[in-house]
Amino acid sequence: MFSGIVEEAATVTALRKDKGNLHISLQCTFTGELKIDQSISHNGVCLTVVSIQGDTYTVTAIQETLDRSNLSLLETGSKVNLERSMPMNGRLDGHIVQGHVDQTAVCTAVTEAGGSWYYTFQYTFDREMARKGYLTVDKGSVTVNGVSLTVIDPTDNTFKVAIIPYTYEQTNFHRIKEGTVVNLEFDIIGKYLSRLAMLKQ
Repeated sequence: MFSGIVEEAATVTALRKDKGNLHISLQCTFTGELKIDQSISHNGVCLTVVSIQGDTYTVTAIQETLDRSNLSLLETGSKVNLERSMPMNGRLDGHIVQGHVDQTAVCTAVTEAGGSWYYTFQYTFDREMARKGYLTVDKGSVTVNGVSLTVIDPTDNTFKVAIIPYTYEQTNFHRIKEGTVVNLEFDIIGKYLSRLAMLKQ
């Protein structure tokens, strides 16, 4: 379980394909605090630490994860948003995030606004999935590359988010531009409410 509050943007140091799996090695400042089997959110994808060497660690993404996320697009030098799982006695500063990416979206616009930025994202709309809660609502929560954000001006298949300077600098948002593919996780509470509404029909 995560909150969508990114700790840092780590650097990909190596990528290794193994049949349908992708082994991703990253360098970050808290590698020394990690342990094998620990869960970490990578661009919003929950992955397990499988090895640690010096200041780098490795996780493995299976084909299902690669098909649903932007991890297959990573290159050496890419920046990946990291968040360790939330402690039970911690504050929920963002919103409830599972680390289960629902689908990807594409950035269609970046607009600077007096020191902050507005990003517009477009995703594939499926009416049946929307009935199950896979959609955005105005002032609702959405996770973009593991970052908990508030939705602005949603349509059937687009939405905007506002990014403050701190988030811009501390996450990989400073590398997102028109055409960049990002990971989305829709709000789990919205999914449950939509499911309950369907059962009552």
